[in-house]
Amino acid sequence: MAFLIVLAALVFLMLVAYRGYSVILFAPVAALGAVLLTDPALVAPMFTGLFMDRMVGFLKLYFPVFLLGAVFGKLIEISGFSRAIVAATIGLVGRSRAMLSIVLVCALLTYGGVSLFVVVFAVYPFAAELFRQSDIPKRLIPGTIALGAFTFTMDALPGTPQIQNVIPTTFFQTTTWAAPWLGTLGAVFILVVGLAYLDWRRRAAAAAGEGYGAGHGNEPAPFEGDRLAPAWLALLPLLVVGAANFALTRLIPHWYGATHSFSPSVVGTAAPITQEVAKLTAIWAVEGALLLGIACVLASAWRPIVRTFADGSRHAVGGALLASMNTASEYGFGAVIAALPGFRVVADALQAVPNPLVNQAVSVTALAGITGSASGGMSIALAAMADTFVRNAQAAGIPLEVLHRVAAMASGGMDTLPHNGAVITLLAVTGLTHRQSYRDIFAITLIKTLAVFVVIALFYASGLV
Repeated sequence: MAFLIVLAALVFLMLVAYRGYSVILFAPVAALGAVLLTDPALVAPMFTGLFMDRMVGFLKLYFPVFLLGAVFGKLIEISGFSRAIVAATIGLVGRSRAMLSIVLVCALLTYGGVSLFVVVFAVYPFAAELFRQSDIPKRLIPGTIALGAFTFTMDALPGTPQIQNVIPTTFFQTTTWAAPWLGTLGAVFILVVGLAYLDWRRRAAAAAGEGYGAGHGNEPAPFEGDRLAPAWLALLPLLVVGAANFALTRLIPHWYGATHSFSPSVVGTAAPITQEVAKLTAIWAVEGALLLGIACVLASAWRPIVRTFADGSRHAVGGALLASMNTASEYGFGAVIAALPGFRVVADALQAVPNPLVNQAVSVTALAGITGSASGGMSIALAAMADTFVRNAQAAGIPLEVLHRVAAMASGGMDTLPHNGAVITLLAVTGLTHRQSYRDIFAITLIKTLAVFVVIALFYASGLV
């Protein structure tokens, strides 16, 4: 019965998300409904002590990233830089390869360390422009961005700085470069099969006479300047963000040390506030990089921006609020579900899978799907079962580097179900609905999940690490 309650809450939330209802409203309804059926006395304590605590904690850490990312994306749009990048891309690779262009830009940014949420805001304006000029249906944009930002550069390519590739290092004593051959081959599989799927969808739409379409929501504002900026100048802010994020990630620990304390009172009577710098480095680095990117856009395109900045910034703030609140609600939902007895039933059942690598892959991707979070699901799975995974792998002669790569890739498999925060953010930013675009996101999810088992098969067949 406990398992059915957890399953019912998950199915309910996925259903309402798919049908376009607000996750901000229904995530607590689904979570607390499960608590009510489990132990009615815990409804109020769970709501304030767990759901709201995790929700507010997420906003405390990540809302500035959402806000700065939204402002950066809006400036890229109204400056005309998105149109300049599109024009250069069309000239370089042709209109028929618009999807490849967007995937590669997303991959460059995420592998450079830019948060996938920021990538959505930054890439969407010129993705919309490129798809419009190429007359590709707008509904295919989310699937294209998902392939570039949510898959192979998030956790498959060795060395990627995304959190999904960092978490396993603390459990397996590995580095982010673990299992480079397996990770690279897995990334190639995802990229090739994903692009083949998207191109098939594009050709099918073209054969049916479907173009970009009209009457869409959240369309990028048209550029009102006299002429387009050079392509190198338009790309400069994106390169500044990537390079600054890379540099700040390494410099911040040297500037602040392992911990940093300060007194919140000028008279020195309040207790000092101490923060662990290692847990905040990535966030501070992204925030600093985005500020530099925003400054770069303002400095190089002030004239076209100043005319529409007031209205554009209001839209950016509204989009950041909606996207961050959606994701924060999902975070609270996952925390409540993970605290219920039914979740333990799921975790225990997953340990019955005999093969060590398959066991880990199924466990991590299942928990990521239930919680709607790659990092959250993997953290829960490894915190509960990492010792078992390591013992079984050592008994079978499997290097811990392989465990790392399988865990990281599995976390980004079934995590992108309809209630996933990144999926909801992506659809909100692009002005599309689950009904319009989730089919393609789910296809990319299946390809990504399949890639994990392809990597496992490659390891057993060849011994590659």
